[in-house]
This record gives sequence, structure tokens and C-alpha cells, in this order.
Amino acid sequence: MNKIFNDNAIAIMDRMIAKDYKVDLVVTDPPYPTTSRGCAGNSGGMLQKDINKKGKVFENNDIHVKVWGEKLYQILKETGHCYIMTNHKNLQEYLNVLTDIGFHFIKSLIWDKGNKIMGQYYMSQFEYILFFRKGAGVKINNCGTADILSIPNKKTKDNEGKNIHDTEKPIELMRILIENSSKENEIVFEPFMGVGATCIASLLSNRQYIGVELDENYFKIAEERIKKA
Repeated sequence: MNKIFNDNAIAIMDRMIAKDYKVDLVVTDPPYPTTSRGCAGNSGGMLQKDINKKGKVFENNDIHVKVWGEKLYQILKETGHCYIMTNHKNLQEYLNVLTDIGFHFIKSLIWDKGNKIMGQYYMSQFEYILFFRKGAGVKINNCGTADILSIPNKKTKDNEGKNIHDTEKPIELMRILIENSSKENEIVFEPFMGVGATCIASLLSNRQYIGVELDENYFKIAEERIKKA
């Protein structure tokens, strides 16, 4: 617990399954193919120069939802909640595949980012947060939370003024999800950690965390951010 791994998420989850290691909550922003419309941003729209024809932004964003979804289901405790972020392009497939695996779909939350991304069919200003459970339903801790979460999409910059991660998520956003769907000292798992927002939010909420990031540069950034949290 309270550990991050610079490793392949599938390999780490296989180890957890082999040891029958369970977590209380999953909060993840998985890699997925993106559209070539608009500018770089968390909506899934990226400049064409940054992606190839398959919509690949990062070095490893072509893993299929079924591969990691089945493993997440195995390591999540019964009655545990699972939040998965995605865009409109992958929405239908994620819902179909994850419910086929066994997750119960509760509802789709909306992250209103406050900034707009250009596109051919309306400007994009939000991202989906798919809310699932495993087994019997358990209420969230703050039932007064709205299903539209308006948290500004502010990117952290490095010393050269560049974004530390193109799809960085706000710590405040992750903290709302974590505090609603877990108790203090319970274990939060993020298999696609990026620069560590979920792990930092867990730490600030007095939860345990396990994070995995394959990219060495992002892992090192996350490591430093967690140390300073």
C-alpha cells in the first residue's frame, strides 16, 4: 500500500490476482484512442501532428478495455465502486464491454472542465466519468454531490512552461470521487497513473493508494509530486 510502480499495469494486476490481493476502490483514466479534431486537451481531441491515423497519442494507448477491465473486476472487492474516465468516442464500447464483464453501471457523471475544445460537431467542454459497482449497491458518502462536477481544467507546467502531461486530471476532481466511494485507510487503485493525481488525492484524503505508470518520465514526475503532497 502507498506504493507506485513504474511497470506495465497488466503485469501488476496479474501479480495482484495471483496473490488474491483486493482493493476497495478503482479510480482510473485509462489510455484510449483519441480523435484528431481540435487542440490538445482532456476531451480526447488532439492535433493531428501529435497522433497517427489510429489516434495514438501516448506510446501505449492502444490496449483494449476488455484486457484491463477483466483484471480490474477481479481485484476489486465486492460492493466496491469503480470510476472510469472516457470520451464520447469510446463511450458505447466501454459501457458494453464493462457490463458484459460483470460491472453494474450506476450512472455517467460529467466533468465540466470549463474550457472548450474546437471540433466539427459542437465544441467539447466535458468528459464522461463512468460510475460502476461490483456486486450489491452501496451509497456514496455524500449523497448531495451533483452528477455534474465543475472543476477547472488547469494543466501543471514544467520549468519550460510545457504541460507535464497532456491529459492530466485535477486532484480536486479525483478527491471528490475518492471521498464519496471509500472510507479512510481503504485502498484506492489507479492502474494508469499518469502524473499521480489519483494517488495524491488519496493521500490528501487519508486513503491508501497503489498506482502504476509505464512511462518512466511520467512516473518520475508523479513520484516527485507525491513526495511534495
